[in-house]
Amino acid sequence: MLEFKNVTKVYDGGKTAVKKLNLKINKGEFVCFIGPSGCGKTTTMKMVNRLIDISDGTILVDGKDIKQQDPVQLRRSIGYVIQQIGLMPHMTIKENIVLVGTLLKWPEEKKNERAKELIKLVGLPTEYLDKYPHELSGGQQQRIGVLRALAVNPPLILMDEPFGALDPITRDALQDEFKKLQKELHKTIIFVTHDMDEALKLADRVVIMRDGEVVQADTPEEILRNPANEFVEEFLGKERLIQGRPDVTTVGQIMEGTPITVQENDSLKNAISIMRDKHVDSLLVLDQQEKLVGFIDIEIINLNYKKATLVNEVMEKEFLYVEKDSLLRDTVHKILRRGVKYVPVVDEEKKLVGIVTRATLANLVYDTIWGDGFDVEEHVDLEIAK
Repeated sequence: MLEFKNVTKVYDGGKTAVKKLNLKINKGEFVCFIGPSGCGKTTTMKMVNRLIDISDGTILVDGKDIKQQDPVQLRRSIGYVIQQIGLMPHMTIKENIVLVGTLLKWPEEKKNERAKELIKLVGLPTEYLDKYPHELSGGQQQRIGVLRALAVNPPLILMDEPFGALDPITRDALQDEFKKLQKELHKTIIFVTHDMDEALKLADRVVIMRDGEVVQADTPEEILRNPANEFVEEFLGKERLIQGRPDVTTVGQIMEGTPITVQENDSLKNAISIMRDKHVDSLLVLDQQEKLVGFIDIEIINLNYKKATLVNEVMEKEFLYVEKDSLLRDTVHKILRRGVKYVPVVDEEKKLVGIVTRATLANLVYDTIWGDGFDVEEHVDLEIAK
């Protein structure tokens, strides 16, 4: 699908940004480029659609040399998403989505159908097509930026730190959404990021660069288990040791038993009684089909007990949960980034099956670093004795 053959970029003044890069990217593969500032990752991506010209070597897209193609036509055939989003403020959301289609002189009916089809992919109502960018949140605008790159159904999409400017919660949600979208659409994606957690979460292969050269190009699992050298180890960071354990990969392998719950139609008085009897300050809320629908804690009850009587009147419906088959490294990232004490675990029908706590992760880290059976108190005593 995409191949770099001895690709080099030398800027005016003699600075070499990329040195004899050789890399093959397969059709439908999601590849993340990452490395320190100035390593050449963004330059490499921008050479693909000729926003930056190649100094030497060849880039092939579907076997065709990009230098032999008209740069404007080339760019229209490749999706491109940037961090700044770049939506046209004077255009409606529909007009922004089908901008390239307009340039290609699509009929109005085709543009309308394509815009409606695409906006459904990211869970936004079709009514949003008549809105303007300033009427949408940052996360919603970024979704539109992604849809615009998909509008003409390009086989290849370039993404330059597309989620970097978003808040952590919105960023996590968009990453999850985009990962599912990629599996559904099977697009070839080149994704530049400075966030290693993002690269490990999204990519089929991670390409780590340094000084214009590829240091390691492997699956996230292989990089975590077998970093190529000391630079890769330091770039990954020791805190990711847990993610490289070959024997623990999914949430289901470490989750604990079902946490304490309350039914959504129960009274707040009953919820308080359960908290008191079980010595907890929060409860997960289930519906009649035993599906997870929210959570409630003592603070929520304290703020609402005078104006509400039932749990479903005040429970929090927006909350973090994961499926039992979710990758452990993704869940670790979410727990640490959001600072939550625990994450409920559900099955494919969203029925509660367990819980992952920060304490569970701490035990796993201890086992990873010091081995099973590590005695924390004994270790502390030894350090004090020294």
